[in-house]
Amino acid sequence: MASIRDLKQDINYVLGDIIEAALISQAVNPEKNEAEAEKIVDDSIETFDELIARVNDKKVENRAAHLKQVRADLETEGKKLIERVNKL
Repeated sequence: MASIRDLKQDINYVLGDIIEAALISQAVNPEKNEAEAEKIVDDSIETFDELIARVNDKKVENRAAHLKQVRADLETEGKKLIERVNKL
């Protein structure tokens, strides 16, 4: 059970940090890439909702493999969002 809690915390921390970085970039350069920063925030929230829903899905056959895939998807999506933040 602790691993599920840790996974949920990882999702929260990773995507929360990405949202924070996008908002800081937007605050520092309000005239530059404001729409892109808002899009990153929106995409981060969508990713958060999707991943948490997948973690809470208890009707999967192999729960351990399912959670491992959720963690891999968090890493993949997090890297994509971080690259977008770095381009701001």
